[in-house]
Amino acid sequence: MIPRYSRDRMAAIWAPENRFRIWFQIEAHACDALAAIGVIPAEAAKTVWEKGDLPYTPERVARIDAIEAEVKHDVIAFLTELSEHVGEPARFIHQGMTSSDVLDTCLAVQLTQAADLLLEDIDALLAALRTRAFEHKMTVCMGRSHGIHAEPVTMGLKFAGFHAEFQRARTRLVAARGEIATCAISGAVGTFANIDPRVEEHVAAKLGLLPEPLSTQVIPRDRHAQFFAVLGVIASSVERAALEIRHLQRTEVREVEEFFSKGQKGSSAMPHKRNPVLTENLTGLARMVRAYALPAMENVALWHERDISHSSVERMIGPDATVTLDFALARLTGVFTNLVIYPEAIDRTLNQMGGLVFSQRVLLALTQAGVSREEAYRIVQRNAMEVWNGQGGLLDRLKADAAVTDKLTPEALEELFDLGYHTKHVDTIFRRVFGDN
Repeated sequence: MIPRYSRDRMAAIWAPENRFRIWFQIEAHACDALAAIGVIPAEAAKTVWEKGDLPYTPERVARIDAIEAEVKHDVIAFLTELSEHVGEPARFIHQGMTSSDVLDTCLAVQLTQAADLLLEDIDALLAALRTRAFEHKMTVCMGRSHGIHAEPVTMGLKFAGFHAEFQRARTRLVAARGEIATCAISGAVGTFANIDPRVEEHVAAKLGLLPEPLSTQVIPRDRHAQFFAVLGVIASSVERAALEIRHLQRTEVREVEEFFSKGQKGSSAMPHKRNPVLTENLTGLARMVRAYALPAMENVALWHERDISHSSVERMIGPDATVTLDFALARLTGVFTNLVIYPEAIDRTLNQMGGLVFSQRVLLALTQAGVSREEAYRIVQRNAMEVWNGQGGLLDRLKADAAVTDKLTPEALEELFDLGYHTKHVDTIFRRVFGDN
């Protein structure tokens, strides 16, 4: 994690204070369960909470780090420091458990916490997209395929399309959150040989998790691979939205523009520059979030009941992927909320190609009038290519083409060049995306 692309709430999930707090809760809830089934004294479990349930201050974190520097084991360092507060009853802590019981269950809690924040981020983005979609529902603009003018759409449809995509992202993230939210308190190789399965059930319930059906020494890593893959897909959706804005902000187009604040500067050399720096940044951040999905997938294949090759990976990608995506989603929400739209430039673009965007309507009208599709295509394309070469507008050329006027009157041709024809089903599409509201 680097501070430049971190927001406080998400970064706090991965801070040592939160991690050790979760570790303590796992151990303390396990003690409660062990006491309930008579494995350890009830008074010992009570003492763990009374003396151990203290804030993990910078001093406590430093003490754990100092112990780890000596023992070279993070969970043992944590337990040693905890025993300094709990005293003699600390001998009952971690009964029958292995380090991965603590580490994996903690990671599950952290990832669910991160998912909850990301869901909040997506909800904020959806709200911004909905607002802009209805605001520009009927702002007719040029649609493009292959980067080339195709047929008219509306700016509202562009925003609605992103809204639909992030609704799918939300659904996937909810499923990924459920996939990752499992608890393992099953002992050294997952057999419960030294700890009762009821302990796992109790800890899982207290932490808002489900018991892992079958853990080895670890929770199976296909769950984690799915989680990070979903983050990668969401990042790709962020990039798609950012790329659209970048294209529409190019000087030759300039239909939209990132908000440029007073005092902002675009270039150290060229005072006139107003660059799409936010969406360019989002494109780069999306690459990083996607990159974290591959090592998560490579973590699935571990030796036998477990090896440690996944551990170093997850210590990096857990914080980095979630923190980066959190920042990216918030930035994209700000971009859409403050996006400047230029209707005059949009209209200028619509009229730039001399009516070529209505070519399909003419093609279809000729076929309806009795011309074969192949011949109708040849007639319309012949005229269109002349317009491409700067020789007049399509409507005028068609009116002067006997092969066209033999089938369509000038009035019928003019009706084919109506922008409203292309927006007649916008309401239907909006109902599909947003419902009847």
